[in-house]
Amino acid sequence: MTKFALTFLILGAAVPVFAQQPAPDSSQWGGSPARNNAPVAGALPAEWDVGQFELRTGRWHGETAKNIRWAAKLGTESYGSPVIAGGKVFCATNNGAGYVARYPADVDLGCLLAFDLASGAFLWQHSAEKLKSGRDIDWPDQGICCSPLVEGRRVWIVTNRAEVVCLDTEGFHDGENDGPYQSEPSQDKAESDIIWIYDMMKELGTVQHNMACSSVTAAGDLLLVGTSNGVAADDETIPAPKAPSFIALDKQTGQLIWSDASPGENILDGQWASPAFAVLGGVPQAIFPGGDGWLYSFRAERAAGKRAELLWKFDCNPKATVWEGGGFGDRNTIIATPVIHEGRVYIANGQDPEAGEGQGDLWCIDPTGRGDVSSELVVDAQGKPVPPRRYRAVDADAGEKVVRNESSAAVWHYRGHDANGDGKLQFEETMHRSLAMVAIAGGLLVIGDHAGLVHCLDAETGKVHWTYDMLATIWGGPLLADGKIYIGDEDGDLAVFELAEQMNLLAEINMGDSVYGSPTAVGNTLYVNTRSRLFAISEEAD
Repeated sequence: MTKFALTFLILGAAVPVFAQQPAPDSSQWGGSPARNNAPVAGALPAEWDVGQFELRTGRWHGETAKNIRWAAKLGTESYGSPVIAGGKVFCATNNGAGYVARYPADVDLGCLLAFDLASGAFLWQHSAEKLKSGRDIDWPDQGICCSPLVEGRRVWIVTNRAEVVCLDTEGFHDGENDGPYQSEPSQDKAESDIIWIYDMMKELGTVQHNMACSSVTAAGDLLLVGTSNGVAADDETIPAPKAPSFIALDKQTGQLIWSDASPGENILDGQWASPAFAVLGGVPQAIFPGGDGWLYSFRAERAAGKRAELLWKFDCNPKATVWEGGGFGDRNTIIATPVIHEGRVYIANGQDPEAGEGQGDLWCIDPTGRGDVSSELVVDAQGKPVPPRRYRAVDADAGEKVVRNESSAAVWHYRGHDANGDGKLQFEETMHRSLAMVAIAGGLLVIGDHAGLVHCLDAETGKVHWTYDMLATIWGGPLLADGKIYIGDEDGDLAVFELAEQMNLLAEINMGDSVYGSPTAVGNTLYVNTRSRLFAISEEAD
């Protein structure tokens, strides 16, 4: 406890005063390992104008903008969210901006860009060349598709090459080549200073489907990483079913601490989700979404024999669901990131965006159980449990049936709500597949689904307060801050709602390009990246 916290406790304050001040940084996706994108922020704008763009060149005319502090050019595809730490903004993208002299903009790369927080000036770029294997494991033009983690002078990210990379936040601006890695091809100030690299394909034998994409988090000195091990180009064969899906590395050295390959032969597609971490029920838990549609919890500590200790697992699909190619089935994988709030875990399931907008499931889970804590079990004709299967959990023709799991950890389950009482779920009443994580504040949970609906629920009970149709696909999670909800869509609209039980749309502002990530807030400033630009938005801007 700091002396400042102790002083306030002695004075009898119910809550330390400094805890109410805006967070100085947002150093990872969701702001913390719990992944709940609901920071304590200052006064944030509810309206702005990003200005005009030249159609042919894309040049930005900031003189027509309103409440924009600065805008920085990204590549042509940007799917992660901005991270703010140590006076810098970090954002992943491709090489469309061409900041580095030896890599012109027409050279396809995965990139992490670092900008100055005050001015938006470019500082340095980490460049990850595309894998020669091609689109099956490293899809063209997609760049680096996740968000980094920053702590002190270090930043960690997973590249398109399935490398976990640790970088110096200062790049070569400090005039030093830090870390054991000394093989950078250039020490120009525009380039990154690599501390260490862990190649998951080389070290673990993983094979990602189309891309590697995991926004890492940390549990003390453990770095928690999803490997993206997935199916082959035929969308069915699993090239490396025994390779790990979930790993923990030593954050400082990159050494493998433990791994787990639980999804194994049951991986449905790619494994593009990201982990979360919290101490739950007195136990440090690393929460990983699996490519088989299950959510897994492991003890977030060092383990003997480099084998992860499974605490619990939860099937996020009702047992009667079936996986079918092309998105025609109703069984899903998980692409969203779990969110931890007040001792509960929240997760939505979904599929590759190309699969469309089918039925989805949103769960609230009690993480204190152990073993299989799914809401249902499958048993055979003799009443014995049936192991999980890849495409279909229950075979009724063989006498199998679905029964309630007496050890279920499900607190509530949301597939939609029959608002008009006609006994059917209409489009606007349905929870569709989702790529996005939830955000929770003031007892309200907000999530966007792939069909474009924004859902607002009671976080404790799952009761629906309202839904709103954005009329375009939603990829990223919402930001809840300053009593407002901020959420973007593929059409480039960023909607601003009042954070309330009654739906109140304050504004819907077009950002000039698709918004695939989640907005971030630090102090009185919003940070929003579109597919091609990064904006700092504040009412204090001139």
